[in-house]
Amino acid sequence: MRHDERAEKFRQIVENKFQIYNSLFMSLPYDKMTNIGMLLPFLYEESKDGYQAGKTPEEIVEEFFTNHTDLQTEEQKLELLFKIIQYIERQVVLFDSIEDAAFPNLHSESDSGTVTNLFERSQQDHKLEKVREKLRDFTVKVVFTAHPTQFYPSSVQRILHDLRRSITDDSITNIDMLLQQLGKTPFVNKEKPTPIDEALSIIHYLRYVYYDTIGELFTKIKKTFGNGHFHLHEDLIQLGFWPGGDRDGNPFVTADVTKRVSEELRSAILKSYYGNLKDVRRRLSFRGVSEVFAQLSTELYSAIFRNERITAEHILSRLDEAEKILVEQHNSLFLDLLQNFKDRVKIFGTHFATLDIRQDSRIHQQVIDDVYQAKFGKNAEVSNDEKFNQLIQLSEKIDAEQFEDIIKDTLINVAQVKDIQFENGNRGMNRYIISNSDAVKDVMNVYAFFKISGYKDEEINMDIVPLFETMEGLDNAESVMTELYQNPIYQKHLERRGNQQTIMLGFSDGTKDGGYLKANWEIYKAKEVLTKLSEENGIKVVFFDGRGGPPARGGGKTHDFYASQGKTIANNKIELTIQGQTITSIFGNKEQAKFNFEQLLTAGVENDVFKNSKKDLTEKERALIIELANISYKKYSDLKAHPMFVPYLQEMSTLEYYGKTNIGSRPSKRGGGNELKFEDLRAIPFVGSWSQLKQNVPGFFGFGFAMQQLKEEGRFDEVRELYKGSDFFKTLVLNSMMSMNKSYFPLTYYIKDNPKFGEFWNVLFSEYNLSKDIMLELTGFKMLQEEDPLSRKSVKIREKIVLPLLSIQQYALMKIQKGEGNKAAYEKLVTRSLFGNINASRNSA
Repeated sequence: MRHDERAEKFRQIVENKFQIYNSLFMSLPYDKMTNIGMLLPFLYEESKDGYQAGKTPEEIVEEFFTNHTDLQTEEQKLELLFKIIQYIERQVVLFDSIEDAAFPNLHSESDSGTVTNLFERSQQDHKLEKVREKLRDFTVKVVFTAHPTQFYPSSVQRILHDLRRSITDDSITNIDMLLQQLGKTPFVNKEKPTPIDEALSIIHYLRYVYYDTIGELFTKIKKTFGNGHFHLHEDLIQLGFWPGGDRDGNPFVTADVTKRVSEELRSAILKSYYGNLKDVRRRLSFRGVSEVFAQLSTELYSAIFRNERITAEHILSRLDEAEKILVEQHNSLFLDLLQNFKDRVKIFGTHFATLDIRQDSRIHQQVIDDVYQAKFGKNAEVSNDEKFNQLIQLSEKIDAEQFEDIIKDTLINVAQVKDIQFENGNRGMNRYIISNSDAVKDVMNVYAFFKISGYKDEEINMDIVPLFETMEGLDNAESVMTELYQNPIYQKHLERRGNQQTIMLGFSDGTKDGGYLKANWEIYKAKEVLTKLSEENGIKVVFFDGRGGPPARGGGKTHDFYASQGKTIANNKIELTIQGQTITSIFGNKEQAKFNFEQLLTAGVENDVFKNSKKDLTEKERALIIELANISYKKYSDLKAHPMFVPYLQEMSTLEYYGKTNIGSRPSKRGGGNELKFEDLRAIPFVGSWSQLKQNVPGFFGFGFAMQQLKEEGRFDEVRELYKGSDFFKTLVLNSMMSMNKSYFPLTYYIKDNPKFGEFWNVLFSEYNLSKDIMLELTGFKMLQEEDPLSRKSVKIREKIVLPLLSIQQYALMKIQKGEGNKAAYEKLVTRSLFGNINASRNSA
């Protein structure tokens, strides 16, 4: 489907439907106030015209009260603002549902990046066998995380699901009833969700979206590329899981939580098998086969409700038994149903998704130091190597109960790994990720944990995964991995793990630390260096990308990003994190999930099979990117060093309100001190706060300045050639333009005259204008995101929906800053308005 056709279709089935169904909001059953739907357009117009005229949010909201209401008291005004927020929250849900329902009509089975398109292309280029060869050992793994950027309670999630279905069916009656239900259903959790709540929320998607999606996609790939000799491996598409295992900065994740989540994952997949088996039995009702299925059904029931152990191997043996009877006695009738079921058991095992453990390296060091001190007495002079060597030679297991808090919990967690693997299979838990890795000891400390917990070397069935995320960590990555690969103890461990090493790279913290261009280049460069180093040491390296939703956290055009990586970067597996509202917006229903899994899969295959000179950087291109990245880094570093940088975020943004929302269980910063330090800021509230201000600084700052500097030197043609010649650079430019398209500086025009922050705001605004102008000049576009009309149109509608919400949020912040009125109520306004903004953006953090 061409761009213009798709844009017209979007207008018909998204924009027009939204206008029609939005009119039903007029009758939403709000208590006391029924005219919100009529007042809201006035607040929008006051906002749109007011910001262009340079008015402050306070002036805009007060003029709205004066011109369009007869409200007098602060209490009445606050009540109206809260009602407007409720209304807008539900408008966002409606638009989400309409856009999601339209997805299948806006995307075709043969779109670029689909399995069908890959097959057609491989036939045309006579590369079918090469694609099959790649598919034999390639893997895509999506790891779901529980970051606090999605707040819909499960009751709202269910309405959203039903609403999407009713919109697909054009059932006005059902839509009207569901919108009324939406009006009466609370949108806010009364209490913060626990890590268990977060895990169960995502397990819901595993059961009701990914079980069928991945099963059907696996079958599709098998049929599309299958022949008598081609067999897909069951690890082609994998799921990973962080809720309940990710301790990094989340004090509420304990060993008990990890164990419970592993049980919930196992129970969820067994329930999926039980339901799937019911469907299979409806068709395969033949003598002999039905008896085997009845037995398996009883065994699954006992495993689910009586906690009796069952293995994937046992389930498969039952299905093999049924298949033999079906083939020999019943003409293989409905054999495909049985084989599809078997494939799912092979894919999901008894684990559903692999539960990872993650913790900060500084916590690990504390554990090692405390255990060593308890065992050998206090000795500050002892090096970490000596501590490690003495600890791993201990003959007896360390008793975790003699310690307290994090030390005890870490040791209990390590000790229970073998229990989780026994119940869920080795795929249920098989790696330990170390945040803030910048030294060899960070990896070896984790190895020591297993030894002091009583594991023999051959019993450590875990990959130890360093996470390099800061500029310093990325700089150290080569020396750390060189030393690790030469370490005799670790060498033997790698041999037992099949000589495969996973290395995680953090886009979120990398961008926070180094700026957009520098972070992406440093990660690209680190991947190249680590690929070469691993190959030299006979190690198969897998890169695991810690990516968030927006470009500032490694998101954006994911297919283009992976398809742009050249042959200098290992391409054994594409593995990335998906978090928060990106789960619901990109993988939230079967059609979207299938499409996006296909995009990832084909990006990896294309990289190896279809050679493209635009993927491999020439020495000239490389030198130019390095120059641009360094100029950009200096500009961004100067911004971070500005004395107003942290105070601006603290006082003028919603940064400090993230921790007050009942969105997620984890704190908004590392460390427990009261003083806010830049290095303790978590990437999500950091990026999210810029997004709420509609400034999106981490997604562009310094990039335009670097290009402008080359332009002033008369070298802009070099940048143009780089954009045309390098897919990698082009993807970075387009993603950065996406960040700018979601910016709206008129919202904060009023800050330019602020005596404290005016100068700092002008620095941000100047760089935004510079970046926008030079990127439009570079690309030849007349507007931002010109190449992606669907995304541009979606952003435009969403920004229109939330503009009144942004006015209310800024109005409340201004009242708080001035110390006027009911502070608690205004703080609550800020917090509540976070929700709608986050969900409307869909990838704000």
